[in-house]
Amino acid sequence: VSLPQSALAQTVTPPPVPQDIKVPDGNEAYLLGHATGTQNYVCSPCDPTKANCPLGVAFTLFTPQANLFDDEGEQIITHFTSPNPNENGITRVSWQDSRDTSIVWATLVNAVMVREDSIPWVLLNVNKDTGSRVGPTGGDRLTKTTFIQRIRTFGGKAPSTDCLSSLDLGHQAFVPYRADYFFYKKSPTAGTN
Repeated sequence: VSLPQSALAQTVTPPPVPQDIKVPDGNEAYLLGHATGTQNYVCSPCDPTKANCPLGVAFTLFTPQANLFDDEGEQIITHFTSPNPNENGITRVSWQDSRDTSIVWATLVNAVMVREDSIPWVLLNVNKDTGSRVGPTGGDRLTKTTFIQRIRTFGGKAPSTDCLSSLDLGHQAFVPYRADYFFYKKSPTAGTN
């Protein structure tokens, strides 16, 4: 016997977060995914006049690669980067539903460093430019997403070695990380702004 989809709905209560990554009023959390994967970096040239590039080279993120699981341990979403057809193929971070294959792309709103040994907590925006797509059979679970928060991060930070000179250009580092991703949608009580 299968339960109707509404009976399987996940109750999502986000924890308090720093003010800089709070989701604007009029949105509510509807989905939580616990991520396990890697943040993938490549050693690239950078501007040595910038504080984060004293050696003229630095690790640059080229893609996250993670699976998101629900509270029961079922895989629900895959997280990666992909070309966004809404923006003529610009590569953006993306999340694809593991069942209905709906997909959403997002851009960074703000980041907050919470743990020095881990990647920051972030707030990402899904809007008409970044957009979303239904799956080939009409699946649309992720298409209602307005914001995504990545919080409770552990690991994933670029290494401090193996990218120290031009001799290291092209070196890659796949750094394990864990995080929680909260997906938000417009609240039913929100106006139609």
